[in-house]
Amino acid sequence: MSNMKAPLPQCAAMVRVQNILSGKWKITILWYIAEYEVQRFGELRRRLGDINQGLFPKFDAGLYTDGSTDMVVSRGIGNSIIPFRFNNRPEIVLVELCAE
Repeated sequence: MSNMKAPLPQCAAMVRVQNILSGKWKITILWYIAEYEVQRFGELRRRLGDINQGLFPKFDAGLYTDGSTDMVVSRGIGNSIIPFRFNNRPEIVLVELCAE
């Protein structure tokens, strides 16, 4: 029997995303995503300072799967009055889906 405790339900989504991200910034990025909900690269860069574009090259948009964990990187819903989505920056959003 393992001495490891299961994560608290409110932390389960963070644990899943943690399995997808890697590197020295993983915990810090997850904290900012959880604290501020939506983070664009520019926002993360201003908050972290020493982060560069090379950190997220493979997570630019779309669905990424690692085992039973899925991560969606969104291009947003638009940032102008025109109802089209052109060159929107990727945003990392933490969403936890729970069955009731």
